[in-house]
Amino acid sequence: MKYVELYTDGGCRGNGQAGDNIGAIGGILIYPEKNIRKEYKKAYPNTTNNQMELLAVITGLKMLKEPCEVVIHSDSAYVVNAYNQNWVTGWKAKNWSRGKAGPLKNKELWMELDELVNYHDARFAKVKGHADNELNNRADALVNEAMDAYGK
Repeated sequence: MKYVELYTDGGCRGNGQAGDNIGAIGGILIYPEKNIRKEYKKAYPNTTNNQMELLAVITGLKMLKEPCEVVIHSDSAYVVNAYNQNWVTGWKAKNWSRGKAGPLKNKELWMELDELVNYHDARFAKVKGHADNELNNRADALVNEAMDAYGK
């Protein structure tokens, strides 16, 4: 099984402002064995920061052509804690719901991500955002490049 590292970020300018915001994803796939690095970025209108964080991981995992061992590096506690603190297990047990706490936001994205996480041998690593992690900073830069270029 190939080993891959994935650094992702998502962001949204105007988060929570319905109808007038722009979000984007950015990511870096690293194949250490072959010293290959692939970057991706894309902007989306009318979204949220959390949706972009999820979509950044989903997009990266979808780029893999076969099951891989993947370490996903993200500065999103929303994404990382969902797996490292087993929130996803609870949501699945409640039919992708938060039970008495109400509906699960971004349910379709969570379901898609979980399918991909289970297809691969994936684990999550939390990194500090806007700090000294060069690859996390690059993923953040890709997000901003995509938002800056959107609509030009």
